[in-house]
Amino acid sequence: MVLHSRENEVQCVFSVRAKPDFVADSDVFAMARSSFAWLVTGPEPVSVNGREIPGLPPRPVPLDELGTLLLNTGCAQATRDAAWAYLITRARAEGGTWMVACVGLALPVLLRVAAIVTRRFTGDSHDLNAAVLAGFLHGLGEVDLVRPAILARLYWAAYREGRLALHEAAGGPVPVDGLGFASAPPPRPEGHPDLVLAAAVKAGAITAEEAGLISETRVGEVPLAEAAHARGLRYKTAQKIRVRAEPRLVAYLNEQRDETSEAPVDEPRDTTTTRRTQGRATPTHATASSSRTHRTRLRNATRAKAAPAKKEHAQVSPHDPKSRIASCGTCLPEDRRSHARRTSPGPAAHTRRKGRPCD
Repeated sequence: MVLHSRENEVQCVFSVRAKPDFVADSDVFAMARSSFAWLVTGPEPVSVNGREIPGLPPRPVPLDELGTLLLNTGCAQATRDAAWAYLITRARAEGGTWMVACVGLALPVLLRVAAIVTRRFTGDSHDLNAAVLAGFLHGLGEVDLVRPAILARLYWAAYREGRLALHEAAGGPVPVDGLGFASAPPPRPEGHPDLVLAAAVKAGAITAEEAGLISETRVGEVPLAEAAHARGLRYKTAQKIRVRAEPRLVAYLNEQRDETSEAPVDEPRDTTTTRRTQGRATPTHATASSSRTHRTRLRNATRAKAAPAKKEHAQVSPHDPKSRIASCGTCLPEDRRSHARRTSPGPAAHTRRKGRPCD
């Protein structure tokens, strides 16, 4: 079924919406979009044989027109599965063009997966987008073409790979300044909601399918009817799956919160205070006596330090010109001074006498 516009009778064909913010010009999705555009450009676009796919017109159907038909809400699930089985079979056998065709037709689904995975991621989303695409390509070679909802299972293959890449990117060690040595409780499962769901799946609280349904309808804000349709389920069936899974998820989160609140936490201690108090014992007579002795010594040392130092004078020679010692005392006449020198005690000095003439 081909849709037409009533105003200008222009045929509506499959097209990928404008490039999202998380898709750069060199991103894998941007290259896939441009590569798919080359396949449907020109007078002879790549087409599928409509006669081999139940529900399609019995003629060659271009890939862009096929994308429009598959996205139409009136398209039956059997037609979608038959078309994807046809595309995947040719991609496995021939590769190349048909591999690009599968990626291009799945871009609306892949972009939705990438939007959910990178919703709260602040780093470079190129690696996460590449992981989503790698999961889809891996699923092309592994998906069962007999079971219904082929595209839904490819969706979850891409989602699981993108979630693993997100877990590796967001779960690495973060450098923190001022690391202490005190113990701490285990970190709560906070951050990206998909990481919380992944932890619940790992703990066995919910299954991966239930986590995906909760993530898409609760976190990704996808209507439950649309999520059920993508999985080939009835609305009531998907609703029951979510209703049964959410109480188990809540119980798991409450259990994790209780374990976190009950974990013993050591208060951070000041190492300098600890060193000062480690040698401190119970007050006794001996410790009190030693404390008084210490205070007495400290007081004496303080007084000695505060006392003025005694002045020390240099020795002055009595014969120094600056000294007035020589000028002190009674002046004697010349003859008495010489007599004093002669009669002074001590070793005899060599004296010279004047000879007097004899009369």
